[in-house]
Amino acid sequence: MRPDKPRHPVHALTTYELRRYRRALEHSLKAIPAGVPVRELLHARLAEVLAEEECRARLQVACG
Repeated sequence: MRPDKPRHPVHALTTYELRRYRRALEHSLKAIPAGVPVRELLHARLAEVLAEEECRARLQVACG
């Protein structure tokens, strides 16, 4: 599985698109062996997605 970078920035993705992208990144990371340079790139993208999901969750709690 190869997670293509989304057409829009992470902050502009819908919740569904964000979840799909996260799952694609997680599956790709499981399939790629350790030590391969592309893992660092995928891990950085996953961290960005997780940060966005966390931010949205905090906003949802704060707004009610």
